[in-house]
Amino acid sequence: MATLPPQLGPLPPSVVSEPDDFDRFWARTLGEARSFDPEARTTERVAVEQPLSELRYWDISFRGFGGQRVKAWLSRPARCDDEPLPCVVQIPGYGRGRGLPGENPHVAAAGMAHLLLDVRGQGCGYGSGGDTPDLHDGAPEAPGVVTRGISAPETYYYRRLIVDAVRAVDAVRKLPDVDAERVIVMGNSQGGGVALAVAGLVSDLRGVTVSVPFLCDIPAVYQSAQGEPYAELVRYLSVRRAEREVVFRTLAYVDGVNHARRAQAPSLWGLGLRDTCCPPLGGQQALAAYAGPTEVEIYPDNGHESGEFYYLRRQLTWIRELCAA
Repeated sequence: MATLPPQLGPLPPSVVSEPDDFDRFWARTLGEARSFDPEARTTERVAVEQPLSELRYWDISFRGFGGQRVKAWLSRPARCDDEPLPCVVQIPGYGRGRGLPGENPHVAAAGMAHLLLDVRGQGCGYGSGGDTPDLHDGAPEAPGVVTRGISAPETYYYRRLIVDAVRAVDAVRKLPDVDAERVIVMGNSQGGGVALAVAGLVSDLRGVTVSVPFLCDIPAVYQSAQGEPYAELVRYLSVRRAEREVVFRTLAYVDGVNHARRAQAPSLWGLGLRDTCCPPLGGQQALAAYAGPTEVEIYPDNGHESGEFYYLRRQLTWIRELCAA
């Protein structure tokens, strides 16, 4: 477990439960996902035009949950030609898709390969859209994806998204111009929660960097969170009053605290202590539970925006130093 900086203060015990079959559930889930052909058909590349002359972009798809093809942008600096580079796999925040090529250039501009995942069934909240549908069972849900399939861990939306993110790591490692031993997972908010799950499920990542993570210590933080996306959970339970136990059992399989206990890769965290969207208690509990090395940047007077470009600069420097080691 990580030692928290003094300014975060003592924490109450985490209230998230850990299912007895947590490890078996995820081993079975990933075993099923990895049963699909892992060879060249896992990825397909189509060069795309975009306005940044110093970067190259490809339209990528790979087999995610259920064998469904999931879209992504792959980018890298043009000057590096086909040299194998470290690769950052980035999971977007809630409501965002992969957007347009060139919309998120910072990682590639810093000299690394960058795979920006398209988030299944999202892409209409902000940014410039997404292209990957979510194939699911159509169970009742509150608007949004937080409660989609929440009646069982097997049908839950975030099981599918976490598998997509793990398979994104699998996919980039098979590309000839990516250094398979230097893959880093990165995410903000929803992407941060999913990145923690990937870190807990993939044992040999070079690193993971997150900010203001969603889906951490969920039974505690949803009580004080303001607005979306936790409001979806409140609306669902306000109608389906008898399902609290079932709902929180499902959520325990994706909770970042449980995944952090299994994560060994070096990690960098950014926390905004005035965050009302994803209250900082959740990120702090996941940070405290994290099994591997941790570094943290704290922004006492910021909310869900956290450190913005201050933190991004720190992330890019940290990633480059980690990959150079």
